[in-house]
Amino acid sequence: MTDGDRASIDPVTLLSARFEAAIRAAFPDLEGNADTLITASRQEKLGDFQSNAAMPLAKRVGMNPREVAAKIVESLDLAGVAEPLTADSIAGPGFINVRLLPGTLASCLSRLDTPELGVTPPEKQRTIVVDLCGVNLAKEMHVGHLRATVIGDALARVFERLGEKVIRQSHVGDWGLPIAMVANRVAQSGVTIETLTLQDLEREYRAAQASCRPETKALELVRSRGGNPKAEAELELRIEDAEAARGASRKFLVALQGGDKQAWAVWQGIRDVTMGECLRICARLRTRITDEHSAGESSYAPELAPLVEDLVKRGIAEESEGALVVRVPGIEEPALIRKGDGGFLYATTDIAAVKRRVQQFGGDELVYCVDARQALHFRQVFGAAEKAGYTTKPDGSKARLEHAAFGMVLGEDGRPFKTRSGENVRLTALLGEAVERAGKTVAEKNPGLSEGERVEVAEAVAIAAIKYADLSGERIKDYVFSFDRMLAFEGNTGPYLQYALVRVRNILRKAAEEGAGASAGADLLIAEAPEKQLALLLLRYPGVLAVVAESLEPHRLCSYLYDLATAYSSFYENCPVLKAETDAGRASRLRLCAITERVLADGLETLGLPAPERM
Repeated sequence: MTDGDRASIDPVTLLSARFEAAIRAAFPDLEGNADTLITASRQEKLGDFQSNAAMPLAKRVGMNPREVAAKIVESLDLAGVAEPLTADSIAGPGFINVRLLPGTLASCLSRLDTPELGVTPPEKQRTIVVDLCGVNLAKEMHVGHLRATVIGDALARVFERLGEKVIRQSHVGDWGLPIAMVANRVAQSGVTIETLTLQDLEREYRAAQASCRPETKALELVRSRGGNPKAEAELELRIEDAEAARGASRKFLVALQGGDKQAWAVWQGIRDVTMGECLRICARLRTRITDEHSAGESSYAPELAPLVEDLVKRGIAEESEGALVVRVPGIEEPALIRKGDGGFLYATTDIAAVKRRVQQFGGDELVYCVDARQALHFRQVFGAAEKAGYTTKPDGSKARLEHAAFGMVLGEDGRPFKTRSGENVRLTALLGEAVERAGKTVAEKNPGLSEGERVEVAEAVAIAAIKYADLSGERIKDYVFSFDRMLAFEGNTGPYLQYALVRVRNILRKAAEEGAGASAGADLLIAEAPEKQLALLLLRYPGVLAVVAESLEPHRLCSYLYDLATAYSSFYENCPVLKAETDAGRASRLRLCAITERVLADGLETLGLPAPERM
């Protein structure tokens, strides 16, 4: 191997350098990049990797793809890396198959076997701001909040694992007339806010909404059908009451915005109850979301008027039918930033958030983990913020804005996941049922666990099951919520990965008890096919993390960990570890187990999945 080869962990990187040199040697007049197109081989009998470079290259040099492949092979130097290539190494229209030398795998795997597991810190650390969770005051977290919380935290963890600076931001709906309605109702009731639960507040929220909703349509309907004096009189009274309630709520909002101590105390109490429950659930879900990450709409309130004034002054915003809008190139519908009555909107706050996150926090990349149904909204906000120059940092560089959109959670009937009464499923109820079901399964599989251990394992299994089910599919797609499927200990599930990790730890524990602990310096003897498959998968780990960060798709890490667990199962069944034929073979396989344990554990931690010691 060359010095450059020794610096590489990923065989794809190593082979790409050799193939690129061969292509340049074979076609010295070639202009532009020479993509080596190295991928894992789809047919193990043909080799470990293949290069598909000959096909696209043939068009550029005006030759037959197999002839191109032959010229590449003729110039290719794989000494010390892979087995020598022959004419038989070229398959089909021009695929070039490569089989690594056992020593190459062992050398790469040894370089992976470090505390960092091959993940090198970035030359220049970036700041990544992740918008996630996003709850509303006086409302319980429901299944609709699950994806924004779980996906957002997983992506934040991936960036952190890669050495980037991450700032989480939970955009809390805590301002405006709707919040003033419930706060005013609570204030008028005379109850002590500390005695109210979040469920109490949600009931008050609904009641406040109902009391402020004028029944004008009902009145119009009665009059359109000939009228009914008694009904009309009752509806008119209700409309008067609703208008009075809205007026009182507006008055409360003015007092709150003006810093009135009593109004502020009620609002603060509602916030404390709401966020206390929200953060408790976030902690139970094993996320790293804390109160310091809460970015309420109230925090942007002082910034909105100056922001709109700035947009108007610089000609970014313009008047349209009495309102103020920002026209975004490529989008027919403009971003509405101020209503005709002077009120601000969600877009105004979100543009202010972009400005803060880029220019105050120094965000190089802003990632918004929000429902796909908000796609147009974020296209408008991102476009307006860019047009205003708010996405440009002080050093002149531009921040990357990404909407990591996700699909809906569906019931097994294919409709949005709801309770029988049609309400959103509360997250506390969802987690409770998952733990109860997991507890029964754990008790059946391991009746020897104590009650305390069973409860602990059931909690870990339930949380992993729910989170993994949410993360393991393509995030843009809807997915069907099924307790039976997600809690299974077989197949592509969270419990299966947990069980795989427990199996690895058990064999390492048993080896230690027998005085045959894994040696960090043991030679890696990668000879059998299951050993090679496991080693090749382990070497992909740093690259998979990088791909997840670039694509914002956690399911890629889930798929990798499932493949790794499956490969380990095959290795475990076909390659005796503690009963290996030689001491050197046993030490090698124990080291392979130890590396597998660390990668599985690191991957689960990066996804935010608990890893119990026993199951």
